[in-house]
Amino acid sequence: MGREVASAVSRWCALEDMEVGCEITAVCDLELSAREWFRKIPTVRLLTADSSELLKRDDVDAVYVAVPHYLHEKLYSEVLKSGKDLLAEKPFGIDLAAARSIARQAEELKRFVRCSSEFPFLPGAQRVFALAQDGRFGRPIEVRSAFLHSSDLDPAKPINWKRQNVTCGDLGVMGDLGMHVLHLPLRLGWKPKRVYAQLQKIYHERPDGKGGMAPADTWDNATLHTDVVVKGDEIPMRLEMKRLAPGETNSWSFEVLGTDGGARFSTKDAKALWLFERGKEQSWRRIDLGFSTPFRTVTGGIFEPGFPDILQQMLGAFVLERSGLLGNRFGCVTPREAIQSHEVFAAALVSQKMHGSVLI
Repeated sequence: MGREVASAVSRWCALEDMEVGCEITAVCDLELSAREWFRKIPTVRLLTADSSELLKRDDVDAVYVAVPHYLHEKLYSEVLKSGKDLLAEKPFGIDLAAARSIARQAEELKRFVRCSSEFPFLPGAQRVFALAQDGRFGRPIEVRSAFLHSSDLDPAKPINWKRQNVTCGDLGVMGDLGMHVLHLPLRLGWKPKRVYAQLQKIYHERPDGKGGMAPADTWDNATLHTDVVVKGDEIPMRLEMKRLAPGETNSWSFEVLGTDGGARFSTKDAKALWLFERGKEQSWRRIDLGFSTPFRTVTGGIFEPGFPDILQQMLGAFVLERSGLLGNRFGCVTPREAIQSHEVFAAALVSQKMHGSVLI
C-alpha cells in the first residue's frame, strides 16, 4: 500500500483545481528491498529502517502508516507524539480499546487524523450516497453493504499475519474489510443499534511455508444483520465481509432501498449505477457512469476510474481537509467513525459467542 500511495502522489498533476500540493519526502521500511523500490520517486530524500529518524524530519508534515493491526496503536502514537498528522490504515487499532486510545491521543495532541477507505470515492458510490443523503427513496426499507474476496478459497495458500489473531486481532475479517463496508452508512448517520452476527472460521490451519501447518484462527467470513434508524424508521441493514466468497475477486457494493426508489452500485460492474423506479411498472434503470470523481482530474469523462484513481481521490480529500479546504465535499473516515465501526465489531464478537442479538 505504501507503493500505491507513492504512485498516486506521483500523479498529483492529474488532479485539477487541487489547492494543495503533495509529495513523498521520506520512507521507512524494515526490509531493504522494499525501501529500494522508492528510489524511483524523485522527491524522496530519506530511506530508512528507523521510524524515529523519519519522524524527526522537518520536511515531513503527515505520515501514512500501513502495518499489521497489532502495531497500529504503538506506531500511530509515535507519529502523533512527534507532532505529525496521520493517515491511518483500517481498522485503526487491533481492537476497540486501541482505537479509543489512538483517537484520544489525537485529540489531546491536536493532530489531524483520518483513516483509509477508498471505495466510497468511486463515482457510483458517490451517487448512491448523495441520493440517500437527499432522502430521494421515500420511506426506507433496507440497506446492504458488502466487501467480498475469494482470496482464501485455496487451502494451500500459506499463512500470513492477517490469518492469525495475535497479529490481525480477534476481529478477523471484520478488522480487515469492515471499515470499507461501514464508511458510507456511518457517514450517513446510520450506526447500527443492534447486531446479530454470523461469523465463520472455514479453514482452521494453513501451510506455514516451512513444510508444516500453522493455526489460522481468525474469522474468515462475517455476515452482520443489524438494525439502523433511517428517517425515523428502524430498518434492517446487512453488512457482509468475506475472504471466502466464491467468484468474488474484490467486490465492494452498496445498496439502499425505499418505497419510492432505490440505488445500488458494485465494483463488479464499475461503470453501472442502478436506479429503482416505482411506477405502474416497476423497473431498475442502468446508467453508464464515466470519470465523475469527487475531485476533477485531467482524465476524460468517457473513461472509468480504477483503484489507483480512487486512492488518489482519497488522498486528495485528506490533504484538502487537513488544510481546511474540503468544504462540504466527501472526506476520509474520521476517528469517531473508526471507533463506531469498532463498537459494531466488538458487539458482533459478543453476538457470535452468545448466539443472539446484541445492543450496541
